[in-house]
Amino acid sequence: MGVVLRNLQKVVPLRRARLRRDVDTLRHILGVHKFDLGVICVDNNRIQQINNIYRKKNVPTDVLSFPFYEDLRPGKLPCPLHRDELNLGDIFLGVEFVMKQCQEESLDLHGALTVITAHGICHLLGYRHETEEEWTEMLQRESYILSEYNRLTGRHLEPLTKRCTQER
Repeated sequence: MGVVLRNLQKVVPLRRARLRRDVDTLRHILGVHKFDLGVICVDNNRIQQINNIYRKKNVPTDVLSFPFYEDLRPGKLPCPLHRDELNLGDIFLGVEFVMKQCQEESLDLHGALTVITAHGICHLLGYRHETEEEWTEMLQRESYILSEYNRLTGRHLEPLTKRCTQER
């Protein structure tokens, strides 16, 4: 099983091979490497359209997740009954939005994309942040994922903080 990585935007130059490697590393850390995952990179117009259609928020954002398994409890892995159910879902990355944030905060784009992809995968696995308790649980999971990622890659990525996160 694998990652389908599509770059549907032309605003920001993107190194897809690096992002694909990072996504594979995240899937391995989470133990979901047997599941398919779609990662679609889009510009501000497209992410705003998607955000408006599905969340009634007419603004661009950094990441939107669409889980295949909608009723997963956080920390539980899906239990597919058939081979065609080996799918986590799709993540839309608002690459242009993330690039602007990176420019404002002097951050590395590819590192930021890896961090928001980890955040998106957590959403696919049932994590939410509607309440303070849910946010704390999700932040703990992201911290673990990124500490493992850093250990394996020698990088120094940190999870999103509530201050940086756009309302999703």
